[in-house]
Amino acid sequence: MARKPDGPLRRGWTTGACATAATAAAFEALLTGRFPDPIEIALPKGERPSFALAHQKRAGDVVTAGIVKDAGDDPDVTHGALILSSVRALGPHTGLRFKAGRGVGTVTKPGLPIPPGEPAINPVPRRMMTEIVQAVAARLGGRPDLEITISIPQGEEMARHTWNPRLGILGGLSILGTTGIVHPFSCSAWIASIHRGIDVARASHIDHIAGCTGSTSEDGVKKLYDLPDFAFIDMGDFVGGMLKYLRDHPLPRLTIGGGFAKLAKLANGAMDLHSGRSQLDRAAVAGWLAELGADPALIEKTKIANTGAEILEEAQARGLALGELVARRARDQAKAVVEGKVAIEVVAFDRAGAIIGRAGFA
Repeated sequence: MARKPDGPLRRGWTTGACATAATAAAFEALLTGRFPDPIEIALPKGERPSFALAHQKRAGDVVTAGIVKDAGDDPDVTHGALILSSVRALGPHTGLRFKAGRGVGTVTKPGLPIPPGEPAINPVPRRMMTEIVQAVAARLGGRPDLEITISIPQGEEMARHTWNPRLGILGGLSILGTTGIVHPFSCSAWIASIHRGIDVARASHIDHIAGCTGSTSEDGVKKLYDLPDFAFIDMGDFVGGMLKYLRDHPLPRLTIGGGFAKLAKLANGAMDLHSGRSQLDRAAVAGWLAELGADPALIEKTKIANTGAEILEEAQARGLALGELVARRARDQAKAVVEGKVAIEVVAFDRAGAIIGRAGFA
């Protein structure tokens, strides 16, 4: 269903949410002989959407269910893709085994949340599928010991239009998502919401706000400061849009929270941190490592590294304070935009939410 002109953007569902719903339906059919349609699942933040089945099949000891992904009004390459989950019972106490079926990639390089050799099914979707299998097993009296194969029939072709080949994810798409929800992407609407958030904070006379790139960094900043919810600006990738508005509508203090790779982009002068519009400058990061005294081998390795996480891991293994340097440089870039009208600190986090660098308000 298309949105009305100038109407609100319609949200959608991640591949991880669709794979979880398909897994739940397939497992219930394996236990009962009946496919539940629609199938309801719980998302990480408590929402309980229902999904209509687009595919049902039994073949020997394997049961398959499928969901057509609806990305809402987001221009997602996977919109309309059929996400299939095939389940097969394993022996007692085996647990879950995940396999990449047709159109789902396999990780071949380090630096991603999943190690090389594993199917490209990210940690949160794996956890969602694990929890739904346990819930179905408890409800219907089955065992949560399964082989789960996720497939996307057109996934290999779709993956050519993503960063997967460059990241070393071969054979298809990744199963992604941290909340289960796809929030539709609109630059102008998102930046307008940032502006309105700053307006609300100013009108409430608070002296400290936070802009974060995502939920992990926002959760990390919340552990540092007891700020009201409206003090957290949904900055996302639009750090430039936030800073430029603050230059003209200042508040006393701003904390910027983000992951290493995105803050490294800011440290190098990027004001839009989206992967489609700015890239991590590995040569620049290699130069920073040289400043920290890195050996020539690491400097050269950094120039061809697969991901920012890989670079950070190598630096940390050698005791090099790369996170601290990136936080300082990112703060310097942000301060230049606001022209001294706002005190700024930058806090860098790793994927687990641990602080890897902090440049304070001084």
